[in-house]
Amino acid sequence: MKKFTEVKELVASLEADADKFYNKGNSAAGTRVRKGMQDLKNLAQAIRLEVQEAKNKE
Repeated sequence: MKKFTEVKELVASLEADADKFYNKGNSAAGTRVRKGMQDLKNLAQAIRLEVQEAKNKE
């Protein structure tokens, strides 16, 4: 459950940069959003593997 909490925190932390990029045209914020989304993808993959492993143990 710890990783799921990390996902929520990561999404919340990206909200300000997403607003800056989409509403104010700040391209540096867009770079931070892209990096955050990559981190989110990697974290989601780790959660998927963890869930699959737990499921297979049953």
